[in-house]
Amino acid sequence: MPKTRWTLVTGASSGIGAELARVFAARGHHLVLTARRRDKLEMLARELERAHRGRVEVVTADLGDPAGPDTLMREVESRGVELSNLVNNAGFGLRGPFAEQPMDELMGMVSLNITALTRLSRMALPAMIARGEGGILNVASTAAYQAGPNMALYYATKAFVLSLSEALHEEAKPHGVRVTALCPGPTHSEFASRARMEDSRLFRSAAMSARDVAEAGVDGFTAGHAVVLPGASNAIGANLARILPRSLTRKLAGRLQA
Repeated sequence: MPKTRWTLVTGASSGIGAELARVFAARGHHLVLTARRRDKLEMLARELERAHRGRVEVVTADLGDPAGPDTLMREVESRGVELSNLVNNAGFGLRGPFAEQPMDELMGMVSLNITALTRLSRMALPAMIARGEGGILNVASTAAYQAGPNMALYYATKAFVLSLSEALHEEAKPHGVRVTALCPGPTHSEFASRARMEDSRLFRSAAMSARDVAEAGVDGFTAGHAVVLPGASNAIGANLARILPRSLTRKLAGRLQA
């Protein structure tokens, strides 16, 4: 009998997170879905159970709360779920001058985009290494490749996610465990609306669908890639950012986010 594969997806109520859940479910994974909005999670759970006949557990959690990651993992364990995979998708961004953004929202971004991802990864990874299977898919961004005036802290948090993911990829690979950073560019999603990105030059010129991003991410994760850059324009942009002077890339990023 094949091993039961459980995948936990954070931020699964909409956008890339919901599409990642759909892709994993279509590939035979049982799921734990978490976000703050139970109604949306339950609607998605019913959809996936009908379509794929797998099990779907719903756990509401506020991962921006310092206690949120620990509470989530205790609840997952209490339900008898042994995670094969962790998908750290939950996160948000703010667009506008750093000095004008509310302090509580800025620190909330750090708590969710960095602290929660780090805690969940640290809690999940040892068991994966002990079993010699499974992995972590972290949703970073093409924003990770340069500084980003007008979205300064968001770009910085995603640089952290990319750096951590690449390092963990090397640490975990000898144990048969995958760690992948998915680095989408502008994507049609609720995230983009909240971050007020949809009227930026960057968004108007290059936005992908959340489904296409999710398919590319799961394909790359399954193949064991360290980094996945979905879409040709995103791959070109990220690689250019590696070779162009940082003084130029930060100016370009600021103009695109204006």
